[in-house]
Amino acid sequence: MAQAKVPPAPVVKAIDRIRQHLSRLSRRMVPPPIEMLELVLGAWVSQAIQVAAALGIADALAGGPLPATELAERVGADPDGVDRLMRALVSRGVFRRHRDGRYGLNALGETLRSKSEPSMRPAGLFYGSHQQREHWSHLLDAVRTGKPVVESLRGKEFFDYLGDDPEFAGLFNDAMTGMSEMTVQPAVAAYDFSRYSTIVDVGGGHGRLLAEILGATPSARGVLYDLPDVVASAPKLLAEFGLTDRVDVQGGSFFDAVPGGGDAYVMKHIIHDWADEQSLTILRNIRAAIKPGASLLLLEFVIPDDDSDFIGKWIDLEMLVQAGGRERTAEQYRSLLAKAGFRMTGIVPTAAPISVVEAVPA
Repeated sequence: MAQAKVPPAPVVKAIDRIRQHLSRLSRRMVPPPIEMLELVLGAWVSQAIQVAAALGIADALAGGPLPATELAERVGADPDGVDRLMRALVSRGVFRRHRDGRYGLNALGETLRSKSEPSMRPAGLFYGSHQQREHWSHLLDAVRTGKPVVESLRGKEFFDYLGDDPEFAGLFNDAMTGMSEMTVQPAVAAYDFSRYSTIVDVGGGHGRLLAEILGATPSARGVLYDLPDVVASAPKLLAEFGLTDRVDVQGGSFFDAVPGGGDAYVMKHIIHDWADEQSLTILRNIRAAIKPGASLLLLEFVIPDDDSDFIGKWIDLEMLVQAGGRERTAEQYRSLLAKAGFRMTGIVPTAAPISVVEAVPA
């Protein structure tokens, strides 16, 4: 598959600092009540995006701009309702309106196409779903108790609940896949995997990250490890990348054990799903399997020690509400890894919001 060009991480971080400065400047120029009202109404923007995603508006516009009446006919909705929806979204930079009144795609609207790479349509559907909105409506309970709300609402923990709601599980899995696409290439571009001959992807799903790593390191081999029903679909993806003969697919739970023999053990967005107790179980299982001189690499959001706006701070609230996990600061990772028998050796930023947390056996 074609490799997208990833900008250098320092350039991306510099641009982000400029964005932060401009955002703060913009807020100072607006009366505080107006600014607060706009923040409060942010939930409406998310819901409008969910509706556009559910109707398939971006896909309908893929062939070119359309007037509201024709757009409504293609997506099976009321013309006046579509016109009002699009007018609101255009005002926030999602889609564009041409001088003749027709609606069309722009850069943000393009991300809601089903065939965009990566597509944010699944994220729009998942985070705007009634189940997810119900979970977040109990944020107050989560903050008061420090515990996730899904178990009290659904009678079981989040990942178990997914098995009872196939529709919601499908939305979740598709959203995680689409969001993962934003991070795999920046991670591989930022970190040198060429020093490792055998790379074990723990909790690696269908193998998308491992495929990207092996594509950049032709001499390496991989081990893909996840629950049996998850890795059952991996051979298809690995075949698409021409990696069938270079990856050993193994099924199992990282709460029980992990495969031995790796030079590097990689986990992407795994530890953030769990509280410290469960995270230590996973990390200690890797510690028991890892050989001297091998590396542990965690691809995670690392919360900065400042007051900047950072997406990981909001994902952290999602972890609180949903699964009881958390995003962590560098010092929290250092401490957690030490308790599991590792020594953190560095944090490598990427062009995406995630970093590579590197550790070795202590």
